[in-house]
Amino acid sequence: MDYSITLSQLFNIKEEYAKNVIALLDEGNTIPFIARYRKEMHGSMDDQLIREFSEKLDYLRGLDKRREEIRELIRGQEKLTDEIGAALDKAQTLSELEDIYRPFKPKRKTRASVAKERGLEPLALLIIKQEKGFDPMKAAEDFVDEEKEVLSAEDAIGGAMDIIAEMLSDSAVIRKHLRPIFRNHGLLKSVAADAEQDSVYTNYYDYSEAVKKIAGHRILAVNRGEKEGFLKVGIALDPVLPLGVIRQALDKGTNPLCSDILKEAGEDAYSRLIFPSIEREIRAELTENASESAMKVFATNLKQLLMQPPVKGKTVLGLDPGYRTGCKVAVVDDTGKVLDTAVIYPTHSEVKIAQSKKKLLELIKKHNVDIISIGNGTASKETEMFAAETIKQADHTVYYMVVSEAGASVYSASKLAAAELPELDLTLRSAVSIARRLQDPLAELVKIEPKAIGVGQYQHDMPQKRLGETLDGVVEDCVNSVGADLNTASPALLLRVSGLNATVCKNIVAYREENGAFSSRAELKKVPKLGPKAFEQCAGFLRVPESRNPLDNTAVHPESYSTAKELLKKVGYTDKEIKAAKFSDLPARVKPLGMSQLAGELSIGLPTLDDIIKELTKPGRDPRDEMPKPMLRTDVLDISDLTEGMELTGTVRNVIDFGAFVDIGVHQDGLVHISQICDRFIKHPSEVLKVGDIVKVKILSVDVKKKRISLTMRGV
Repeated sequence: MDYSITLSQLFNIKEEYAKNVIALLDEGNTIPFIARYRKEMHGSMDDQLIREFSEKLDYLRGLDKRREEIRELIRGQEKLTDEIGAALDKAQTLSELEDIYRPFKPKRKTRASVAKERGLEPLALLIIKQEKGFDPMKAAEDFVDEEKEVLSAEDAIGGAMDIIAEMLSDSAVIRKHLRPIFRNHGLLKSVAADAEQDSVYTNYYDYSEAVKKIAGHRILAVNRGEKEGFLKVGIALDPVLPLGVIRQALDKGTNPLCSDILKEAGEDAYSRLIFPSIEREIRAELTENASESAMKVFATNLKQLLMQPPVKGKTVLGLDPGYRTGCKVAVVDDTGKVLDTAVIYPTHSEVKIAQSKKKLLELIKKHNVDIISIGNGTASKETEMFAAETIKQADHTVYYMVVSEAGASVYSASKLAAAELPELDLTLRSAVSIARRLQDPLAELVKIEPKAIGVGQYQHDMPQKRLGETLDGVVEDCVNSVGADLNTASPALLLRVSGLNATVCKNIVAYREENGAFSSRAELKKVPKLGPKAFEQCAGFLRVPESRNPLDNTAVHPESYSTAKELLKKVGYTDKEIKAAKFSDLPARVKPLGMSQLAGELSIGLPTLDDIIKELTKPGRDPRDEMPKPMLRTDVLDISDLTEGMELTGTVRNVIDFGAFVDIGVHQDGLVHISQICDRFIKHPSEVLKVGDIVKVKILSVDVKKKRISLTMRGV
């Protein structure tokens, strides 16, 4: 199969581009490398699109592999005909292939297999033929055999009907016609397993919605309710249409004596075999689609969280809140180095609170703390109120921000944290992580399994392997779009860089410790096990600010260094100016020559030329700097302070199918329902909002008892 034709049509790209991407992937190039440094070969597809392309290529190859497996299995039974071979060749999906294989698949003992053992298959085939003048009951008498436990003609007819029912169930044609009926006319229904039992699923205790319309988050909700034993869930479908399809496939109308038997066999096939099977399929399909949609939301949110702008050049004090065991404190300098740690008790007695305040002010003064980073877990609200009150007495202005502490405990108990902070107790490591994730969210969050970061919905109900792959892809794309400092990047960050594996990352760190900081990208070639291919894949994503070559601190790939220097000479930079590495006026110098002409003279494509110019104009640029800055606070609100109509500014913490959760400075995030996001119709909140956005909202309602805050962005 020529995958390039199929994929070019599917992704609406040139066939040449599809061929190139397939070849690049097969040569072992990473997706970030292909996306960034081979733009001319694929028409500037982004990393996400190339990732989807790669997944579809794997699916098509898996489909062809299964096609040949099935062909060989049927051939092994000596039942492969030209017709079956042609059907296998035409099949476009795995379900179509499995439908073709179904009649040949080895089965456990069934009613039909028992009837076949009793010699009733010829009778079943005679009934299906429906020849004029054929009397099935009379013919059935010839199959009565006490030894085979066929005691009467009625027994023989019953066995023949079981065989016919299984043949109908195994028919690829019938199943192909029935699936769209289930999709277009089916209802997903849920009822309470115990109507007296209260649960979070009460909305689904008597619920039904069309299969073709039901939203993904509702599918995942009823699935979870069913799994937890609160709901009974199934698909309801009027049997008239499906039974009509089955009768049409069977009844030739030539023998009324056979028609009644076939009608009854068809009804049995549908209710006993076909309906439960297709119901499972459709529910699995709904779940898969809902999971894919939820994973996309999770991936989008994760990307926005990872790409939050770093708070550079600030000393940060991290607070990991807690009741019984106290609040863990860690102060880190602007590079993330731990300066001090402590444990305070801001939720205990008045004496303890006074001591905690004194200790916090001492640390703020001693280390000239700029910002306090507070984890949003247990006791977060009380800790925030304590911090807001305390910083009013500081000798200089101090801000604070509540950050998501999701995954901090996972990190603190990990081998990585033990290696990074061996002298600290694991509870204090959490405070360090909370401080650092304000300074540089990407560098800190890469140390945590993406699934533990928790910016999605129903993530525990999704296929974990697929979710892991999706989120790993997001982390990889983010790290490579930002780049990593070769001399300061942690092993966890290096591991996400294109082309590097765990062994090479360890070797890079070991080389750094033994020989001091890298002085150039070229020095990477001295790292054991980092061969030419790995260097090609990783070099452009690693920055060396200390290098004498300014290009080593840009995303310009070493393979394009000579082109970059030639470009600078062509537009009139002197050797002295090149050494000074200040090219802010480069776009102005390029303009008179024209991009197309310049690209031709340099023998490179326009996308590569454009990238080189951007990188030289702003060496060491960080794409995160273009994102909205995090909102820092100096005071705190309580949920009881909120009143209907109050307008506030908040930070989007999570975007889900039915709305977005916004942090407005109280312990409980408020929900902006999808209908309250804007005045126009939107299919999904992500069309308007992303994690980290600073938004203005108005209070619609507050339920203090249930801790629910409803917000609107309309008319604000």
